[in-house]
Amino acid sequence: MSFSRLLRNGALAGATAGLLSAVVMWLHTEPVIRRALVIEEARGHLDGGHHHDDEIVSRTAQVVFGAGTAALAGVLFGLVFAVVFARTRHRLPGVTDHARALWLAAFGFGVFVLLPALAVPANPPAVGDPGTVTRRTLIYVLAILVGLLVVGVVAAVDRLLRSRDDAVRRSVDAAVAVGLAAVALWLLPGTPDTIPADVPAALIWDFRVASLVQLATMWAVLGTMFGLLSVRREAPAREAALART
Repeated sequence: MSFSRLLRNGALAGATAGLLSAVVMWLHTEPVIRRALVIEEARGHLDGGHHHDDEIVSRTAQVVFGAGTAALAGVLFGLVFAVVFARTRHRLPGVTDHARALWLAAFGFGVFVLLPALAVPANPPAVGDPGTVTRRTLIYVLAILVGLLVVGVVAAVDRLLRSRDDAVRRSVDAAVAVGLAAVALWLLPGTPDTIPADVPAALIWDFRVASLVQLATMWAVLGTMFGLLSVRREAPAREAALART
């Protein structure tokens, strides 16, 4: 498959993933955010601040704009995904490109979503000190770098065990990945934010789960769509090659 075809597949898969993640955000994450905004609004009343209705841009407009941004970000993610897939295709597990794309999406979710979420959990609007933004960002980036390092170490271990049985090799790979991730979480700094007393624990939990579901949807759809588009393009090429032989 040509590189331009891979890029088109990545852009289409990314746009689909971005739009579907926006739908999940609207249905699953947005209600939790609105619950958090009620708490912020109540604080504003107590502090003599402005009413929520005085905001320049309505919440609905923000959500619509966010959906468009998610689609655009999905396209960019899809293009990067296609480039990485082209460079690492021969190293990814799986027999077909569909399986390889799903594995790459799973690695991406683990490195860019799951590990950072465990190190610096997401918080709703009513939680978080603006003064800790820089520290939280640094911890988030550090978690991603550590995740990439874990993937690199697991890949090296897998290459060393190429002569072993597949079941043994996969078991060792999984054990190394889990062990390194556990050590990384133990060594990484914790989140600097504290949970205010007026924010229910259920709200924090619902928001973090909703955020993970939204991002998991994006990565799952990206890998699935990219793989399906790649397999669909592979079939005619194989048939043409067989016809020529």
